[in-house]
Amino acid sequence: MRRGRLYFVLFLFLVVSGIMAKIYYDTNIFKVEELEITTSKLETDQSFTVLQLTDLHNKQFGDNNEKLLHEIEQLDVDIIVITGDLIDRRTDDLQFVLEFADKLTTINSNIYFVSGNHEWENPLRESFIQGLSKRGIQLIDNQNRIIEIREISFQLAGVADPSTNHDNLELAIKGLNQDDVTVLLSHAPDLSHTEYSEPVNFVLSGHTHGGQIRFPLIGAIVAPDQGFFPKYDQGLFDLNERQQLYIDSGLGTSVIDLRMFNQSQMTLITVKGVGK
Repeated sequence: MRRGRLYFVLFLFLVVSGIMAKIYYDTNIFKVEELEITTSKLETDQSFTVLQLTDLHNKQFGDNNEKLLHEIEQLDVDIIVITGDLIDRRTDDLQFVLEFADKLTTINSNIYFVSGNHEWENPLRESFIQGLSKRGIQLIDNQNRIIEIREISFQLAGVADPSTNHDNLELAIKGLNQDDVTVLLSHAPDLSHTEYSEPVNFVLSGHTHGGQIRFPLIGAIVAPDQGFFPKYDQGLFDLNERQQLYIDSGLGTSVIDLRMFNQSQMTLITVKGVGK
């Protein structure tokens, strides 16, 4: 009987140790998720790359985020987009995040940002936005831009955070051409839109953290604005025949510094033409 108890305690210890190791790994070791999306609005020999960063929440990967910055430099993408919550609502010192922004712009000068709920809830929001602007990161809340990469042009639009009711989609897409590829940045997946008006083709979001805690076969347990067992937790979703939504589960954490079966990540997106 004593030997049986010893084996049980040993087994329990191994299980708990394994779970703790998995939590540490998923929370503190990031990966690069790769996604390819296609469009008939580009010719077959045309493509461009986008690196999506979201929900960092002022987290550090290595001293001064050196590990994260090194990986971003190696990826050598065409543009970088940040879909909100670069800081946390509780962030009271902007030094780390602005140093990160400063180094990021030395890697790539084409960086675009839309606000998340944590930016709107942080008392230092104005100083933070001004700090990003001084470093060359462009805020496109309820705005749009024409992006030219080599001989390719596409439209990049952005809305301020929908979860705090700061978004204005009509203003964000005003003046855009429905015949050109349009990527929309939105911190939260706006569940009031299962079909966006033209010319939106692809929506890049974050906010959910992929549920932060997930279980095999079950998926996310809970996500903000969706409650338990959310439908739109992470990954690529077909909204309809002409529009797709991608939700990146993000790099950081909120409320509790813990991820499980849901590794920290950023996403390398290749938009590839399939037109004639």
